[in-house]
Amino acid sequence: MTLEKVQIEYACLEDLPRIVEIYNSTIESRMVTADLEPVTVEQRLPWFNEHTPDRRPLWVMKRDGQVVAWASLSSFYGRPAYNGTVEVSVYVDQQCRGIGAGGLMLNTVFEACPELGITTILGFVFGHNEPSLGLLRKHGFEQWGFYPEVAVLDGVDRDLVILGKKLEQSPPERGADLNKEKPPYPL
Repeated sequence: MTLEKVQIEYACLEDLPRIVEIYNSTIESRMVTADLEPVTVEQRLPWFNEHTPDRRPLWVMKRDGQVVAWASLSSFYGRPAYNGTVEVSVYVDQQCRGIGAGGLMLNTVFEACPELGITTILGFVFGHNEPSLGLLRKHGFEQWGFYPEVAVLDGVDRDLVILGKKLEQSPPERGADLNKEKPPYPL
């Protein structure tokens, strides 16, 4: 598969079953997520509803109308002083891995961040997940933290690596309302 003729757009509710399918496809590898059992669309509805284009977007990459990858931004630590910091997640369908889909999704994230008032992006990655660590490092992330053996996957202790990237932009003005209505991100 190639990335010709792909479209990246904000996710809609109709995309959620495929988003969940791609997510669940990574569980068995024990490399990508700390979930140990598949999740349902119903279980992911609250997570989906936390994502809005003007604050914490969720994007999908489609090829021939089919979701083949997705990326999301989630709030970090839930306190107002951290509004400019987000956690990024990128998930790619198995048949689209290694051909640049993850990089395209990250570039979409980077382009949207200034309008969203985001100055810092974090990635939380298992230490044995070399493909994801490589993707983030290739796009300018550096290791900012390391938690040894904090997860147990099938009886194996696993490390968590925290990677971060500062974006070159000025932070929003103090007291700026990051929830105010903003023009939609052009895709």
